[in-house]
Amino acid sequence: MQSNILIVGGGAGGLELACKLGRKLGPQAVTLVDSRLFHIWKPSLHEVAAGTLDVHQEGLSYQMLAHDNGFTFVYGPMLALDAAQRQLTVGAIYSGASDQAAREAVLPERRIGYESLVLAVGSTSNYFGVPGAAEHTISLNATEDAERFRLTLLKLLTQAELQKSTRPEAGVDIVIIGGGATGVELAAELREASGVYAAYGFRQLKAERDVRITLLEGAPRILAPLPEKVSAAALELLHQRAVKVVTDTRVTAIGADAVTAGDTVYPAQIVVWAAGIKAPDFLSQLGLPTVKSGQLDVDARLAVKGHADIYALGDCAACAGPDGKLVPPRAQAAHQQADYLAAHFLRRRQGRPPQEQPYVYRDYGSLVSFGQTTSVGSLMGSLKGLSWFVDGLVARLMYVSLHLMHHRAVLGTVRTAVLALARFLIKRSTPLVKLH
Repeated sequence: MQSNILIVGGGAGGLELACKLGRKLGPQAVTLVDSRLFHIWKPSLHEVAAGTLDVHQEGLSYQMLAHDNGFTFVYGPMLALDAAQRQLTVGAIYSGASDQAAREAVLPERRIGYESLVLAVGSTSNYFGVPGAAEHTISLNATEDAERFRLTLLKLLTQAELQKSTRPEAGVDIVIIGGGATGVELAAELREASGVYAAYGFRQLKAERDVRITLLEGAPRILAPLPEKVSAAALELLHQRAVKVVTDTRVTAIGADAVTAGDTVYPAQIVVWAAGIKAPDFLSQLGLPTVKSGQLDVDARLAVKGHADIYALGDCAACAGPDGKLVPPRAQAAHQQADYLAAHFLRRRQGRPPQEQPYVYRDYGSLVSFGQTTSVGSLMGSLKGLSWFVDGLVARLMYVSLHLMHHRAVLGTVRTAVLALARFLIKRSTPLVKLH
């Protein structure tokens, strides 16, 4: 198999790039490789985990997107790269039989040739060597992580409900490690979801009393990279939702039923790790240059240094701006980089010279969701250092618009984007807590 432009990773950036190029160049020229069959916007995973968003409704089929946008989809994990031969190895896909001996290869191992390769493989959790973190926590990196959290929560809620008559203190203790956007959004979404659990049979459980949520953050304040006003507003909203927030604390160990931070032990039946990310370990085994963080070392035009035909974008790419600082691992950065590379490949296909301007990250601000009705954040102005604080309904509508902009990028036409908007709003018009 041969592809002109081969993209590995169907996250926000990789999928948007595949869709934009596919609509212009067609399936013979553009191929997307991913180890999953469905795409979900990663900032929505906290809603899936809380049960307020059904992943089966929200997920977009890569095969459907490939058909509608004119690219080729290859299902399977990336196994190896031969940069000299310009070939990528994609692993086999096996049947879901639990017995290893009974498993059959549904799709064989494949090799794909390419003219240009784009690596957009995202990131994974960085546990910073904390004992027990890898074994006893859930990280919301993928849909299966969010589903695992949801099902675990359902089991624990059921157990607590059954024990309530004999153990009045029965409940569920949830500890979230990391006060960044993921941790804060999950805490808020869980509290909103827990308020309607009674409608699903948990009659004896009281949300604020029995679903006990603790958020631990090592920095002096939550949402540390954002303006202090945003952090303060977020903290107030969490307090209103009876979420215990502990800052300036370092987790030193995690066990099966507790989290230790210094001299304090927090009981925990579910622990979510949202305290840091890193590049996937396999990137260091590809023979490509990486930086200390494990990210691929790219130049100002997103090409991997020393490899003019290999590019990287998103969380897996270490791209320095004019000030020498690395572009932050955020969805808006991946979106901008996808736009930049799309323009690059289209210019080259048209026989035009490369773009003179290097890629420059533009920070348009940050928004943090607090359930289905409100958000807080900051919007960046066109003048350096100028920003506006936003909250409430206005901020919520802006947060929703980010999701819809992503849908517009991958669905293509105005008509399909309008349909996506209607579907999006209908799903959020009534409170949903998916427990079954």
